[in-house]
Amino acid sequence: MLRISEIFGPTIQGEGAVIGQPTVFVRAGGCDYRCEWCDTLHAVDTEYRHTWAKMTSVEVMAEVERLSGGVPLTVSLSGGNPAIQKFGELIEMGKAKGYRFACETQGSVAKDWFAALDPLILSPKPPSSKQVVDWEQFDACIDAAGDAPRVLKMVIFDDRDYDWARDVAHRYPDMPLYIQPGNHTPPPPDDDDAEVDIAGIMTRYEWLIDKTLADHWYTPTILPQLHVLIWGNKRGV
Repeated sequence: MLRISEIFGPTIQGEGAVIGQPTVFVRAGGCDYRCEWCDTLHAVDTEYRHTWAKMTSVEVMAEVERLSGGVPLTVSLSGGNPAIQKFGELIEMGKAKGYRFACETQGSVAKDWFAALDPLILSPKPPSSKQVVDWEQFDACIDAAGDAPRVLKMVIFDDRDYDWARDVAHRYPDMPLYIQPGNHTPPPPDDDDAEVDIAGIMTRYEWLIDKTLADHWYTPTILPQLHVLIWGNKRGV
């Protein structure tokens, strides 16, 4: 059985390598990290496990098809950390019907089903998260993806995160890289309507652009969190 926090869409992907693409989100419940600035605590903290549904892959796929009207599109596996669950059967089922699967994970748990993704989005957490990356496990995730497309996505809150991200990019020079400013006003888990500091986020975005250009660091694609700018702190988008 899969533990599912929510399934929603279609909407557009708000960040990273597949930004702007029409997407149905399958958000897994449960995570092996506790990031300081987590904006999806409802899918992370076991305090909310009573809200997670236990579903079979068949049931999840049926809901994806209902939401998409049976039209194959991108399905984003998110969380929490979707890598702690067994999504292989769902991916196989969906791909047989023409759906494309993307997954974002911090790279702490390697799964064989990574090889069926398009793409695997690896998002190691910077120092501001108060988590520590196990690079051996991270490399195992890369290896597990095999020939599947793999990309790096990093959230940056401050100068220390920025310097750390440059080091990570140096470590994986062949992986496409996306960076974005972090949302410093994440919503409380039970408040979809909490105010978001849009002006502050744009200031951070400008800071990140200016910093990379001043350093002649032209490798990353620098993106905002599009969903935050459009919908504010609406949970789950």
